[in-house]
Amino acid sequence: MTVLGVVLAAGVGERFRASGGVVPKQLAVVSGRPLVQHAVSAALGAGLDEVVLVAGAVDLGAVDLGAVDLGAVVQGVDILANPSWADGMATSLQVGLRHAVAGGHAAVVVGLADQPGVTAEAWTAVAAAPDEPPIAVATYAGRRGNPVRLAAAVWPLLPTTGDEGARMLMRERPDLVREVPCTGESWDVDTLEDLDRWS
Repeated sequence: MTVLGVVLAAGVGERFRASGGVVPKQLAVVSGRPLVQHAVSAALGAGLDEVVLVAGAVDLGAVDLGAVDLGAVVQGVDILANPSWADGMATSLQVGLRHAVAGGHAAVVVGLADQPGVTAEAWTAVAAAPDEPPIAVATYAGRRGNPVRLAAAVWPLLPTTGDEGARMLMRERPDLVREVPCTGESWDVDTLEDLDRWS
């Protein structure tokens, strides 16, 4: 069974801008590296068969990062464009799922670009969870977070628009879900205050 890693990085980061952020949130620096690089590195560190990055509001392939080499930030991943990013995170998930279908993958492991506390070990643990039930979700001190593994059997059940990916399905069908205890943290960086906390 081949597994695709999907890092979602298509949002505009409205709360980050509203808090005073002057760069795209995905490129805000934590511990010397852009947020998106933390996420991509964690996904690549899990040894999945392929990793992709879904971009939208910010063309991550064309941003001038000055002293930061964008090639190093996203090295080893394909960047997939989501022209419908404004219709919610579910559209970015669908971009990743279409790529998974085209590539013949049997499952995807999905994470977010703004969660620097999610480790490669968490990606690995979720990816390695038993195939049944078909959804595996990382938990941190008992709280569900990211990443989430979705087997192909549940892809048709996932939303196509809106700001929830698999969360709604996990609420409605708890029988499909396995929780995987992980170390690390899955808090989002949504504001400059959050960024300061991580820095």
